Amino acid sequence: MRMRPKTTRTAVAVLTAVLLAGGATACGDKKADGKAADKAGGDRPVVTKVEPAAYLQKVQKNSVDLTSMRYRMSGSSAGQKIEGEASVRLKPTVAMTMKMSNPAKAGENIDIRLIDGIMYLGSEGKFLKVDLKTADPNAAKQLDALGNGGGQQAENPGERANQLQSAKDVKVVGEETVEGKKTTHLSGTVTTEEMRASLATATPEQKESREKSLKQLESQGIKSLAMDMWIGEDSRPVQVRTRGEGAQGPVDLTIKFLDFNQPVDVTTPPADQVVDLSELAKAQGA
Repeated sequence: MRMRPKTTRTAVAVLTAVLLAGGATACGDKKADGKAADKAGGDRPVVTKVEPAAYLQKVQKNSVDLTSMRYRMSGSSAGQKIEGEASVRLKPTVAMTMKMSNPAKAGENIDIRLIDGIMYLGSEGKFLKVDLKTADPNAAKQLDALGNGGGQQAENPGERANQLQSAKDVKVVGEETVEGKKTTHLSGTVTTEEMRASLATATPEQKESREKSLKQLESQGIKSLAMDMWIGEDSRPVQVRTRGEGAQGPVDLTIKFLDFNQPVDVTTPPADQVVDLSELAKAQGA
């Protein structure tokens, strides 16, 4: 199996971004009727005066004991198109299975599996085994924190709600139907300055997660992040969209949540289909 270095790096980056930056985005803003707006992030009329904090607090509360989630994602990051579907287990240990389009080759799909800190990148029945502790120690540490921290310390819907709550302009846009579900649409723009200022009045849990989000945004060169969240009647997000301008280009990512707290089983590929990246590197003297 030949997995191009660019493909490997991109897949590792995408996996880390999905799990740790959340999130994750259909290009083009969505109106209530599902049609794209003329301008992403354009002004939206506020049609209700209901306090948005109440919605976000319920999302945070429901995310504390979140054990798993399944979602579809689409959008772009730094010029790379992102499309896929994933099932993520947060507890008792982090595991994930994802099918996504190959950003380095049109028409090709990648099968990504994460289990026990090992990532498998598959294509055409062959898998490249990547030990994240060796390939990307920082990503491995963040993934460990994702599973061990839980609640607001992990990049889950509660973290996104916490992040949106720190925006000064957060507002309720109105009632909309998304994926056949009645939702309340909230929107706001979070700046790094506002996030830093909000630390002074945040609870210990909020402070920790906002500091982490702040560092992530700054590491990507993002100074402002536009956020939209569609919250269902069960106080869980149905859709989350994030947009920003990073050092390597624009980021526009949408996640549509399909279900929560359902079993997620991730299987290791058969040994005869796996090539270990570390062994391959030794063989090639790199």
